[in-house]
Amino acid sequence: MKKLLCTAVTAAAVLTAWAEGYQINTFSAKQTGMGHVGVAMKLGAESQIFNPAGVSFSEKTLEISAAVAAVKSSGTATLPDGSEYETSSKVGTPLNVSASFRIYDNLYAGVAFYTPYGSTINWGRSWPGAVLNQSVDLKVYTVQPTFSWRILPNLSVGAGMMISWGNVNLNKGLVSAASMDKTMELQYQAALLQYNIAKLQAAVTGQPFQGTEPQPPVVKYGNMPPASVNLTGDSELALGVNVGAMWDITPQVTVGASFRSKMNMHVKAGDASVSYADDQARTILGETLDNLNYTNFDASMPAPYVFTFGVSYKPVDRLLLAFDAQLNGWGTYKYLDFTFDQLPDFDQHIKKDYKNAWTFHLGGQYAMTDRLDLRAGLMLDLTPCNKDYYNPETPGMTRVEPSLGLSFRPLKNLSIDFAFMYVQGMGTEKGTGQYDDFLADKFNAGLAQYNAGVAAFNGVLSSLGMPAYQGASFSELPSTGEFTAKYKVHALIPAVGLSYSF
Repeated sequence: MKKLLCTAVTAAAVLTAWAEGYQINTFSAKQTGMGHVGVAMKLGAESQIFNPAGVSFSEKTLEISAAVAAVKSSGTATLPDGSEYETSSKVGTPLNVSASFRIYDNLYAGVAFYTPYGSTINWGRSWPGAVLNQSVDLKVYTVQPTFSWRILPNLSVGAGMMISWGNVNLNKGLVSAASMDKTMELQYQAALLQYNIAKLQAAVTGQPFQGTEPQPPVVKYGNMPPASVNLTGDSELALGVNVGAMWDITPQVTVGASFRSKMNMHVKAGDASVSYADDQARTILGETLDNLNYTNFDASMPAPYVFTFGVSYKPVDRLLLAFDAQLNGWGTYKYLDFTFDQLPDFDQHIKKDYKNAWTFHLGGQYAMTDRLDLRAGLMLDLTPCNKDYYNPETPGMTRVEPSLGLSFRPLKNLSIDFAFMYVQGMGTEKGTGQYDDFLADKFNAGLAQYNAGVAAFNGVLSSLGMPAYQGASFSELPSTGEFTAKYKVHALIPAVGLSYSF
């Protein structure tokens, strides 16, 4: 049972998948069109997210901005035998809303709401990697009140408090279909052995034999997991800070830096619910697995710090170029700890061993007319994942993300923004995920009894001058299984936004 719960809580590690697979870069429709660059740009209300210092460079009394993106992602797993499996995921819709207003000429305040992490992935219930992941739906939300102060005409600072919460819904197989098939075959062979022993005893003693020969198992599970678990949890409020500074070195060159602190996303009472493929699976597994329905798990997961610095440059009046370098502090994420209510023997300490990872942003904006701006950008997102601890709930890999966008102003103070970003994963040649096979101990103990029974039966047959019993041959199940595949991912991200100021 303990090994089974290890498998179950390892599945809940998807809550920590707020790495490059779930870190959203759609904080602004305008900036999405520029490769999501912005730490050294004066973005008005939207600067609260990219760099709070930029808000006080505004010349507006009030500015309101809102945008929504539609993230359609797709992943492909190619197995060593060449077979392919593809995700079928629903569209994610991260959004952001920002508002800022002038208090004094050099002091601004505002509030922003955005989704820094969140995604969906669905591999289906019956695929070879189901024991690692079937589907996941993750969302994290942040509200950030902000103050920004322009200390000097060309220098400003800003700070905001991040108040975050989130939820997750995960499904995964608990038991390997292959191990279940082998366990059922062993049970059949053990019953067949007992049938033949009873038949021989009846023949030797001259007693009538009324036994019924057992039949081979009808069900072969193939890729269908005989039992699956649904894990759900809501995190408590987590607090962090977003601080920054911005400096106009010259009228053409601006530099900026911001720091979003690490937050601890704490799920205090997550729920588990077990389902079975059929009554046969429930009969064989239910006595152990049903315990998962009566406990809660507690886990704390880090949302890493993000340090960004960059520069913007205006070579001519209508053209703006910008570059950001963003360091994501995943290097502090080495282990994931779980505790179980009333089941302390099953507390877990799971190794993750992530590393810090960079994201680079490059973008340009050209004012085609007084009413029309055109944008283009490129983002390079380097993976923090350790390939020795790989799981298809977030096929971690480096991503290249080109983008295009535009803004149209039908009125002087109203902007309508469009953007499109394409995400292409660089692929991984070999990603191997490990899982604890809870049936291994049960199977191996049964195999030892079966082999001893065959040996004893053959001893009796030999003494009677009869041919040996040809029992089935089995090998032991390893306690840890592996699933290896080559992964590819891509995503389409259109975005639309509105902003109004006066």
